[in-house]
Amino acid sequence: MAQISTEVPGDERGTLLAFVESQRAAIRETLDGLDEERAASRPSASELSLSGLLKHVAECELGWLRMAQQRPNERLRDVTSYGDSFRLVEGESIPSVLAFWDGVRKETEAFVAEVPSLDQTFPLPPAPWFPQDAQVSVRWMLLHLVEEFARHAGHADIVRETIDGTKAMG
Repeated sequence: MAQISTEVPGDERGTLLAFVESQRAAIRETLDGLDEERAASRPSASELSLSGLLKHVAECELGWLRMAQQRPNERLRDVTSYGDSFRLVEGESIPSVLAFWDGVRKETEAFVAEVPSLDQTFPLPPAPWFPQDAQVSVRWMLLHLVEEFARHAGHADIVRETIDGTKAMG
């Protein structure tokens, strides 16, 4: 069961990372006990599957990390491949996506530990959903990851409950 995120006294970075990890865990836990076929099923009106959500959030975190690092995103999607960010494709499995996400998690934690200040900003790329010439802070990015993961953890809860009645948090 996901741990309740608690404040790390005097450590804003640790507290924010604890909240990010709590939401990561909530998503991972919705896959407990499912085989690849059931995790890929889409039992609700939504097109979302648990394994697809897992892949999406892992790639989402990588995208934000690469923006903050101001490095190219090796998994950048375009209009032709966007749908593949919500489903496992040839050669991918739940364990491989979990391993990928674990690597991203480690990179995120190392980056956050090393950045001189959570106030450090980075530019957002041109996109219709971002304001022109916008910049956000590393703190904002971490809060956004909590928001993004929490939204998808809710989706995952509903999908899992539809599959077999398993409910989040016991």
